[in-house]
Amino acid sequence: MKPRVTIVGLGLIGTSLGLALRGIDVELEIVGHDRELTVAKEAARMGAIDRPEWNLIRAVEGADIVVLAIPVMAIRDTLAAIAEELKPGVLVTDTASTKQQVLAWAEELLPAHASFVGGDPIVRQVGQGQAAARADLFQGMPYCIVPSPRAAEDAIQLLTGVVTRIGAEPFFLDAAEHDGLMAGVGHLPFILSVAMVRMAAHSPASRDLKRLVGQEYRSSTAFASTDPTVYRGLCLTNAQNIVRWIDTFIAQLTELRDVLSSADAEALDTLFAEAMATRERWLKGDAASASIDEALEQAGTGRLRQILFGGRFSGL
Repeated sequence: MKPRVTIVGLGLIGTSLGLALRGIDVELEIVGHDRELTVAKEAARMGAIDRPEWNLIRAVEGADIVVLAIPVMAIRDTLAAIAEELKPGVLVTDTASTKQQVLAWAEELLPAHASFVGGDPIVRQVGQGQAAARADLFQGMPYCIVPSPRAAEDAIQLLTGVVTRIGAEPFFLDAAEHDGLMAGVGHLPFILSVAMVRMAAHSPASRDLKRLVGQEYRSSTAFASTDPTVYRGLCLTNAQNIVRWIDTFIAQLTELRDVLSSADAEALDTLFAEAMATRERWLKGDAASASIDEALEQAGTGRLRQILFGGRFSGL
């Protein structure tokens, strides 16, 4: 019997994950569920899933791995709905970019026989939504792995193996560390986008500003999602960390304002040169804490893992 993976939520991440799993030459049954049946059917047409299942309970029945690729504020209700239907030994994971609240919900709602291991894939997105999904979305990118306190070791090892097989690099974090870091590089940017748009829109010169919008403004105010509830959920589940980063950013702006006010050409040259060099170094650097080889050394055994990863992985 083929191992079954159920993906709940078939937007950019969920559909890309299905495509990536389909590309690893392993016999899997991939079931997809989305609240919009047309989206699930499109995922099937794209080859990301074997079959769509409109009923959430039927979708997770018998699944060996359940992936919740849905907005963070939908996770609690979904966990509550599926908890009694999960088979013993199942791995439940998610893709949300906040983790402390998600792990608390998992601890509260999931049965003892299910293991929750949080996940957060970091991607270089091109385009939005399901139409932009692609099998190589995770290639060479960090994939945060945040286990719940009572997750079975085999479940952690299984998710690690999945992550490596789709080409991503496991990055192990605890929930508090993850949320603090993501607030700075994942959540603060969309807060700044809101501030920049509001600043321009509320200016007395807003009509003329609008005519002069170029690439700099477009790239600085871009939103990865067109759904405002996504950002609401991230703010509600990570507010304290985001506020701390806002305060840090304000301090940086104050320093920059002082440099500009001084009209110090040399200081400005240094400021921009250092920022450009740092950005280039960061974008080229390896953000993951564990390489693929190191992660595979940590991967465990077991029937599902042997079936899922087969061949050269079976002795690890």
